[in-house]
Amino acid sequence: MKSSRRRTLKTASAAMMAAGLLAFGVSAASAHVNVNPDDPAAGGYTHLTFNVPNESATAKTNKLEVALPTDTPFNSVSVKPVEGWTAQLVTTTLPKPITVAGATVTKAISSVVWTADAAHQIGQNEYQAFSISVGVLPDAGTTVSLPATQTYTDGSVVKWDEKTVAGQPEPEHPAPSFVTTASDDAAASTSTPSATPAPSAAASTSDAGSTAGWFGLAAGLIGLAAGVTALVRTRSTQAAK
Repeated sequence: MKSSRRRTLKTASAAMMAAGLLAFGVSAASAHVNVNPDDPAAGGYTHLTFNVPNESATAKTNKLEVALPTDTPFNSVSVKPVEGWTAQLVTTTLPKPITVAGATVTKAISSVVWTADAAHQIGQNEYQAFSISVGVLPDAGTTVSLPATQTYTDGSVVKWDEKTVAGQPEPEHPAPSFVTTASDDAAASTSTPSATPAPSAAASTSDAGSTAGWFGLAAGLIGLAAGVTALVRTRSTQAAK
């Protein structure tokens, strides 16, 4: 009996350890600099939020740089303030003019750099969110890659710039990215128009009930008239006698 209990306890402990390692692996794998767009529809504007965790056990994160696309540049970029961090927009002359939303663009903001003061650096087991508003977004189905560079107080630098390939394992330092979807206008035009609703069962029942009511009233009146006629005939016969 004791041997059986020991085996059961060992099995349970092994399962708990495996679950713990699996959870740690998932947590470690997800601890990347990533980006979340609130509306990736082509031809529109979106808010991009970068979540930046601190992955160093000995240093703090004090700087973040995000590169913006120059092949499909944004014609509008604005930054949401973060307490204790200063933001710098870097403008670059494009290799060749590009038409964006009907306008010819020769220069574009190519990167955003955030730098922290000493009191607001990202410490161990902490993360910070950085948001920008950008547009217009390129055609639907375009992968917008936004490589990031994370700098620590000990001078170490981590580049999040590796391309993620479908069907292959995720790289160690994937670049933040997202894929544009169909424009809001295109999505609206392809939606199926709503059909004219059929009369409800309640309405049909109500109409049928009204018709039946009129027939019942007519039948009642006819019956009443027949009764009165019969009563008159009966009294006339009795009077004649």
